[in-house]
Amino acid sequence: MTQQLQPTSRASDGALFSLILTAIKPHWRPLSVAFVLLAATAALNVVPPALLQWAIDGPIQDGNTADLIPITIYYGGTAVAMFVIQYIYTYFLQQAGQRALSDMRTKVFDRIMSQDQVYFLKNPVGDLVTRLTSDVDTLSALLSTSAVTIITETATLIVIVVVMFSVNWRLALLVIAVLPILALVTKYFRTRVRSSSTGERTALARVSAYLNEQLQGIPIIQVFGAQLASSERFDKFNLAYRQALINLRRHSAQFLMTQEVLSSVGLALLLYGGGQGVLAGWATLGTLVAFTQYADRAFQPILRLSEQYNAVQIAFGAADRIQHTLNETPTITVSDTPSEPAHPFRGEVRLEGVHFAYVPNQPVLRGIDLVIPAGQRVAIVGPTGAGKSSLIGLLARWYDPQAGRILLDGVDIRDLQPQQLRSLISVIPQDPVTFEGEVQFNVRLYKENLPYQMILDAARDANAAPFIERLPAQYQAWITPNGANLSAGERQLLALARAIALQPNGILILDEATSSIDTTTEALVQDALERLFKGRTSIIIAHRLATVRSADRILVVQHGQIVEDGDHDTLIAQHGMYAQLYAHQRVQFDNEA
Repeated sequence: MTQQLQPTSRASDGALFSLILTAIKPHWRPLSVAFVLLAATAALNVVPPALLQWAIDGPIQDGNTADLIPITIYYGGTAVAMFVIQYIYTYFLQQAGQRALSDMRTKVFDRIMSQDQVYFLKNPVGDLVTRLTSDVDTLSALLSTSAVTIITETATLIVIVVVMFSVNWRLALLVIAVLPILALVTKYFRTRVRSSSTGERTALARVSAYLNEQLQGIPIIQVFGAQLASSERFDKFNLAYRQALINLRRHSAQFLMTQEVLSSVGLALLLYGGGQGVLAGWATLGTLVAFTQYADRAFQPILRLSEQYNAVQIAFGAADRIQHTLNETPTITVSDTPSEPAHPFRGEVRLEGVHFAYVPNQPVLRGIDLVIPAGQRVAIVGPTGAGKSSLIGLLARWYDPQAGRILLDGVDIRDLQPQQLRSLISVIPQDPVTFEGEVQFNVRLYKENLPYQMILDAARDANAAPFIERLPAQYQAWITPNGANLSAGERQLLALARAIALQPNGILILDEATSSIDTTTEALVQDALERLFKGRTSIIIAHRLATVRSADRILVVQHGQIVEDGDHDTLIAQHGMYAQLYAHQRVQFDNEA
């Protein structure tokens, strides 16, 4: 499957603003407080230049130093008030922003967890981790730093422009003369910074995906001495990421440099035109000095907004990827009028004309028709790539067939809620999955209300109790990530205990469950399975044909079709594919012995 590292289409700015606003909306109370204080800060920002004009055109011009004292006090008081108010509104804005991001991270996680297996085939784990961590952290920087700056400086700029026009409209026009040019420059750099930002986020996702893959496979890489080749390939991803960063930084630097030049030109225009105004009498010296302060306070917000513009475009690149994740809908759909499972559940499985392909025009299963009566133990064998595991994926509805249907006790599984369906099926994979946490957590798996005695009974029935009880803390013993402190056999026994505890009566599916464990553990698993098979429909996928001899029925799959069907003795007597596979494995076993 093709790795889908970059969104196929880009969301509009309006959609991304909507994403951020939707996240912030539930936290409107602290935001309201922040905006009230923000308005006060913007108003106070124009006070110092006005006090400066008052001092120059009044006490200083008149030589009355005594009147400078209250102006000085007002100036200092304004500075202190601005500091206090900025601290308070920043606190409330951060409260709202970080809560919103926490909600968004949960929302993205929930959306990813609701996806079907097709989604995870298209999106590498490292890329998904980047969306949950780096991309959300980039939005965190937007809301914690950029948003504070943007809102503050925008409000300040608006107030300053209004005050300048109310004081002297000629000087005000001189100050804002460069703004149209500034708008054109901003528009010019906008798409370039945005495109560079998206490229940088995508390059980082590729690095993360590759790192995740290589770190998971480090034992194999070391065993086969592939460290150098792995490092060389990483260098390619790393160089691509470096180049993407350089492109982003170059466009950002060009943008900021242009802003600095334009602000200097604007200040020069003010000094020249304002000086002429002082000489002509339509402006006072105090007004001109005040306007240099106004101009600085007007251009500083513009410069800061330009700086943050780059950060905003980077954040929009991250938001674009997050929006794409949230817009992804599972290919596994639920019927508008879902059915209820048959009650009591018996476990009959029926496949009617099932066709399936992971990639169009590359069929994996071709017209499968199959009936498995309730309570029957069925083994599925065949060469690698024949479609055995795909049958299991369809039954668990990890995927949907392109044609045909699958029924459980006469009910189409597409008419069942996925949670209902999977409560009726227990899959024990070839590579057992364990989670960091206590042994008992790994058995009950988030089912907090599962009685402790059921955990003990499941472990005993799975023959997992002996190894668990040898652990220092027994059922409270801590399992490290990926079950690194357990053997492969112990992880498989734990997975079997989980299946018994969580789905004691459903259909049992074993996908090469004993292929990677030692013979002693395999004997324990087989002993537990013999008890577990009784009275329930069971489907066993196996390469070791010796493990399927006792099955009620054996299906041989080749090229996506069932080519043989019968019990062990019948298939051996037919001298077909099963007989050949069995004879071949017998020879291998004898040679190894």
